[in-house]
Amino acid sequence: MALFLSTFINKIDSKGRISVPAQFRMALSNAALLGTEFAGVIIYESFVNSCIEGCDIGRIKRLSDSIDELDPFSESRDAFATTILGGAVQLAFDSDGRVILPANLIAMADLKDKAVFVGKGATFEIWQPERFEEYAKKAKENAKDNRNLLRLSKVKIEAKTE
Repeated sequence: MALFLSTFINKIDSKGRISVPAQFRMALSNAALLGTEFAGVIIYESFVNSCIEGCDIGRIKRLSDSIDELDPFSESRDAFATTILGGAVQLAFDSDGRVILPANLIAMADLKDKAVFVGKGATFEIWQPERFEEYAKKAKENAKDNRNLLRLSKVKIEAKTE
């Protein structure tokens, strides 16, 4: 699975094309080399913030598997499938590492001539710059207030016996 780190600001042209940060493209390509069929990016409307969320095909497959574990006839399952999977778009990179953002997602995220790519581990987000600046301030305060909740997971080291 890809790992997205850091924050980048890139320009959006009049056709909705934007260059995906090189580090993100490398993470997506590395994930594709590990056995997924699609080397591009998957994007969809964020459930949490007023932005676009992105991931590799492996992550969207995991979300699909989670949705499939719900009662097949429940409203919740249908809502998740419709919203996440029905709204997801597979975008391939052009020769310059750009993708074309769909007009509906550009409008939803209120993107104009620039966008901020924010790495969030297994996912990343694409924000309108001023909107992200406001969100980042609140997020930093929240993280400081709740820093006692964050724990590093313990790494198990298993000894081999022969």
